[in-house]
Amino acid sequence: MTEPTRLLDEHDEPHDESVGARLNWLRAAVLGANDGIVSTAGIVIGVAAATTERSTILTAGLAGLAAGAMSMAVGEYVSVSTQRDTEESLLAKERRELRDEPEAELEELAQMYADKGLSQELAQEVAVQLTAHDALGAHAETELGIDPNALTKPMQAAYASFVSFTVGALVPLLAVLVVGVGARVPVTVAAVVVALLGTGWLSARLGSSSVGPAVRRNIIGGVLAMAVTYAIGSLVGTQVS
Repeated sequence: MTEPTRLLDEHDEPHDESVGARLNWLRAAVLGANDGIVSTAGIVIGVAAATTERSTILTAGLAGLAAGAMSMAVGEYVSVSTQRDTEESLLAKERRELRDEPEAELEELAQMYADKGLSQELAQEVAVQLTAHDALGAHAETELGIDPNALTKPMQAAYASFVSFTVGALVPLLAVLVVGVGARVPVTVAAVVVALLGTGWLSARLGSSSVGPAVRRNIIGGVLAMAVTYAIGSLVGTQVS
């Protein structure tokens, strides 16, 4: 095996289920952080364009942080709970079928292995041995793509989203508060761009995709959001005053 092939096998195509689970919640965490950065930056930039009152900016930023973090957590919990319910329902159905029709299920499993390219004899032997070892695991993985020992975790997803959104939101919130009035907007924009560069790079690495497009999408989207809210804040602030 050549060195490039060995590296690809070891690093680019992890097959361990625990690795896949970690990558899933890491991607969710990166998404939460990215959302926290962009949405909170939009709020504080918009408010900063309308007023110079630090307390007003702080109140708006904290309100956006709290609402966004809770929304992300609840949304992830509901979404992943629905997925978990579906997984458990499918596993319950598979258990009933294994209990009531074990021969038919064995033949079905063997045929699936044969469809993947194994000979009928080898497919039958594999199906028999895996069924004897862990019937539900073998059938669930092959038929449903579900690992009964690694079901989705709603609370883990909710917690990861809440924490990551909060951490991301603190970047623009602190940036806009720690500098003087004249430097608030440019410093916040700079901090947000750097943060989005980081989350774009991390999301690309986790997804084994090209870093450049991911970073560009992140930064362009974030800058566009800040530009729109800044324009709205400037207009509203002018009209109110």
